[in-house]
Amino acid sequence: MANALPPRRSLFPGLALIFVGLLILVHNYRGLDIPHLLWRWWPLLIISWGAIKLYERAVASRSGQPSASPISGGEVLLVIGLLSLLGFVAAVDFAKSRIPGTVVDWPSGGETFDFDLIAEPRPVPADARITIHNARGNVSVRSGDDAQIHVDGKKKVKAWSETDAEHISSAVSVQITKNGDGYDVQPVNAGRGDSRVSLDLDIAVPKNASLTVRNDRGDVTVSDMGKPVVVNTTRGDVEVRDTAGDVTVETQRGNVNVSDAKGNVKISGYGREINVSSATGRLTIDGEFFGPIRADKIAKGVRFVSQRTDLTLTQLAGHMETGSGNIEIADAPGNLNLRTNSYDISVENAGGKVKLDNRNGNVEVRFSLPPKETIEITNSSSPITLSLPESSSFDIAADCHSCDIDSEFSADSLKQTTTGGDSHLEGKYGKGSGPKITLKTSYGAISIRKTS
Repeated sequence: MANALPPRRSLFPGLALIFVGLLILVHNYRGLDIPHLLWRWWPLLIISWGAIKLYERAVASRSGQPSASPISGGEVLLVIGLLSLLGFVAAVDFAKSRIPGTVVDWPSGGETFDFDLIAEPRPVPADARITIHNARGNVSVRSGDDAQIHVDGKKKVKAWSETDAEHISSAVSVQITKNGDGYDVQPVNAGRGDSRVSLDLDIAVPKNASLTVRNDRGDVTVSDMGKPVVVNTTRGDVEVRDTAGDVTVETQRGNVNVSDAKGNVKISGYGREINVSSATGRLTIDGEFFGPIRADKIAKGVRFVSQRTDLTLTQLAGHMETGSGNIEIADAPGNLNLRTNSYDISVENAGGKVKLDNRNGNVEVRFSLPPKETIEITNSSSPITLSLPESSSFDIAADCHSCDIDSEFSADSLKQTTTGGDSHLEGKYGKGSGPKITLKTSYGAISIRKTS
């Protein structure tokens, strides 16, 4: 009987495990972009599989073995499992960057050690375009006294011993490089994937520089800048104050505070609280923010767009706040246009045209002075209350489906009727011509009061 050669075992499972393990290791410690790599290069795993099989067949043929090991069901499951593992890593990265609060940033073990960070100052033009990058840690930027970029701060390293922390810290620095017509300030050996290292940066730049700050995890503070400021952060609070140019903030998770901005303010993304005060331009808010949104003294008005709310104010001399199921607007001299739902709305002293469209929430509008522009309020399943000075003049049409109209204003020219549970009020009140008032609701009530 001829001696049978033992079956040749395939090299593919071991090499595939080593390859994928190295990819994930580099991803964890050096921030390798697994989603991009998987999207573009996943067929390489299949190609490598086929190449190894061809190599094994050639070796088997030269050694006299009848055939190489065939593709087994275990290998097929291994490929599917490895691609699923890489897909899971890619999904986690996507959730971290796009969906706030869905992924916990697990802390690495050990103790945190602090080390001083000082970079050599870099002379730049007084009106330079400067971009600051940071992966982890807080960033504070202010205007300096000279035409240079100054960087200092702290390196925070988490390690099991001070010796290990010193070794890691020695490789971490901040470099200032020229990039086209601008300058980049960015860390070296402190990437997104290394959770052991964070940098708290204190940076001074020329006052008239155009500034962009990109920070992944950590708070950003910018103050006393004379040109536009752009802040982009994934997780952390943002504060911008005393700026002479436009302010643009894009955030994925955190609070935003902007004060004394002599320009337009735009805030977009996802987050919690927003506070904006004393802006000479226009405030635009575009996104989903789940804490209170407050705005005070916005000269050119407010534009707020979310899945639930569409608000336009052409001026805001007073205060606006949304949150906890309420929208409050006080002292808005210009036009007001609001479409939302399930909010209790309170408006006081609007100066221009008023158009409100709501449902499932109370609407209260109050004027201290007689209105001069049209008022249009539409609601459903909730009441409307309108308060006007007794000296007002207006032309009104009010309809209440399956509800009542209660008016403190009476005149021969005002006619109120009730038909089958529906109430209607129409006519003119006061001396001379006045604005048109249109009120509509259902299953609530309409109350028209005299301002006390």
